[in-house]
Amino acid sequence: MLQTLEVSPELIEQEKHYREMGLTDEEYQSIVRILGRRPNFTETGIFSVMWSEHCSYKTSKQLLRKFPTEGPQVIQGPGEGAGIVDIGDGQAIAFKIESHNHPSAVEPYQGAATGVGGIIRDIFSMGARPIASLNSLRFGPLTTGRVKYLFDEVVHGIAGYGNCVGVPTVGGEIQFDACYEGNPLVNAMCVGLIDQKDIQKGIAAGLGNTVLYVGSKTGRDGIHGATFASEDLTEDSESKRSNVQVGDPFMEKLLIEACLEAIKSDALVGMQDMGAAGLTSSASEMASKAGMGMEMNLDLIPQREANMSAYEMMLSESQERMLLVVEKGREHEIIEIFKKYSLEAVAVGVVTDDKQFRLLHHGQVVCDIPVDTLAEDAPVYHKPSQVPAYYKEFQAMAAYEPKVDDYNATLRQLLAQPTIASKEYVYNQYDSMVQANTVVAPGSDAAVVRIRDYDKAIAMTTDCNSRYIYLDPEVGGKIAVAEAARNIVASGAKPLALTDGLNFGNPDKPENFWQMEKSVEGMSAASLALDTPVISGNVSLYNESNGQAIFPTPIVGMVGLHRSTKDITTSFFKSAGDVIMLIGQTAAEFGGSELQNVLAGNYFGKAPQIDLTVERKRQDQLLAAIQSGIIKSAHDVAEGGLAVAVAESLFHQEQLGAELELTGDATAELFSETQSRFLISVAADQVDALVSLVDDAKVIGHVTDSNQLKININDKEEVNQAVADLQADWKGAIPCLLKSKA
Repeated sequence: MLQTLEVSPELIEQEKHYREMGLTDEEYQSIVRILGRRPNFTETGIFSVMWSEHCSYKTSKQLLRKFPTEGPQVIQGPGEGAGIVDIGDGQAIAFKIESHNHPSAVEPYQGAATGVGGIIRDIFSMGARPIASLNSLRFGPLTTGRVKYLFDEVVHGIAGYGNCVGVPTVGGEIQFDACYEGNPLVNAMCVGLIDQKDIQKGIAAGLGNTVLYVGSKTGRDGIHGATFASEDLTEDSESKRSNVQVGDPFMEKLLIEACLEAIKSDALVGMQDMGAAGLTSSASEMASKAGMGMEMNLDLIPQREANMSAYEMMLSESQERMLLVVEKGREHEIIEIFKKYSLEAVAVGVVTDDKQFRLLHHGQVVCDIPVDTLAEDAPVYHKPSQVPAYYKEFQAMAAYEPKVDDYNATLRQLLAQPTIASKEYVYNQYDSMVQANTVVAPGSDAAVVRIRDYDKAIAMTTDCNSRYIYLDPEVGGKIAVAEAARNIVASGAKPLALTDGLNFGNPDKPENFWQMEKSVEGMSAASLALDTPVISGNVSLYNESNGQAIFPTPIVGMVGLHRSTKDITTSFFKSAGDVIMLIGQTAAEFGGSELQNVLAGNYFGKAPQIDLTVERKRQDQLLAAIQSGIIKSAHDVAEGGLAVAVAESLFHQEQLGAELELTGDATAELFSETQSRFLISVAADQVDALVSLVDDAKVIGHVTDSNQLKININDKEEVNQAVADLQADWKGAIPCLLKSKA
């Protein structure tokens, strides 16, 4: 392979080897101008990873500036390892989401496992103790052996790493659509708790201070991983397994404890995870952020393999490694901490004041680059944008009017759709209770983790309906943020902020770039309206397989605060005799719906509409009602519509049933995916109190002890099903598909 054979600067230019590393002709010439000479092999590799989309955001940076990032609750916005929000009492929550899509497509177990490990390191690099993990996954239909393999191995990878490292996996979401068949999405989120006084940033400050390398030795795994994540997947991608890292969760557990102990020492100046682009990104970014330079001697780097070149060491993405900057003369204080955990901590460099990134290897200077050109001054591209023809066609269509002959059969069919069906097969493999603080485990609208020794808790969720975004990126972007906030509010928490995982196709295609633009505009509008600033995130582009792009999929990870544990609410009905109420009106909106998928086999027409003013009012009013103590359950009405939401609310307690009385168009009342709606239950004597607090609430039925779901519409019985049968369809769908022969 190219990286094992270093070639001369002249040959790099003549034979355009830089293209194999991901640099364009224009970018290479720009590097020559910056250096005043041709870059050598190592320098070319360093520029290639730091100027990749994955590290530099060169295509998306102009769009990311549109996000609102500030608010009184925000302590740290974008630009560090993770964002941080205030939760009172001198405490804060750090959180972020990251993608590991391309690695998971070619090596699903390790791709997913190292995605979990990497995002956990981002959290404790800020000084926060990881308290919860979540994920957001996308796959093709579970009908082929290849997709079943990817699905199972990704889940096993998440479980294998998360369960061993001791961070509970408490929530997530999964959708299945044909566009992800060749390019699955694996987005991992981590949430950490920190005392505000202990917040740590990734800076290399202080002339003469020592650079410490800690954790695992460097090997040849993951070389050019950042560049691999910045190109389309093709049939040749299978050969790039060496671009996928290998994780060790037991090493990570030791690293967490050692780093969290090290931050208590004022000898520590800065700390950063060696993530994408490994040692190159952590070292250059830390120096650049501090306005300093850095010199490292690569002979001192702990190496797992013999005869590693400077290129290999700098571009390796071996896991469980951190870079620390420590006050000169106090290195032993930090080294002793890591020694206690049987971890290597080695002085490998020094902070300089010349703003150069200088590397020595075997007594030779193998890299001498102005550090800001790597971290701050990467090229920024303004890609052409063009409205896709399909969007114009969809907008001109008449509203889709589905024809449903048998509402009982259709409800059962919807409940068995993998996107709606129970994900117990998945989350039962995850340890959601380790650390003993999980109050609401996977299965409700949002997961909840208590803050020990305080009467408060943290709600968290991931969400994104990419079908809506495909139909109308701006509207769909608004819905993605709003639905995440709805999940948080339904749990009884106030939404605080969000992290985004922006998964899109090749941005060089103007139609794809337009999807990105409009999605970001929609998300920004909703973030402002709902007071949930974007404090961290990740961009993953080039999610295409053999020329076919995924649906635009900007995942929203959101965190909220329960002011008291008494406010914690789940989505499940509690008692027979309780009154079932619907907040919000229902319209006939089926574009991008699960019903459209079932009946038509694809998605077209207009996405459901959303009014952010109405959305904010309903969320605020529902939260006030929950905090007043009158709400027994609350559930966001989402995929599959009201009938699915009611059924899901019955699947937690045996013997409960429900009887509903509705009026209007039966198909719309049952299966429309109209936005800004909540399904709630209250005690019979609290209906008037609820109506006085929530403007758009109406009684639609009551909970029974019959274990039957009965729905009358316009005085005609349209649904009458045993809850046990519905639950069997819902629970059995994914295991059944996985067992069936492809």
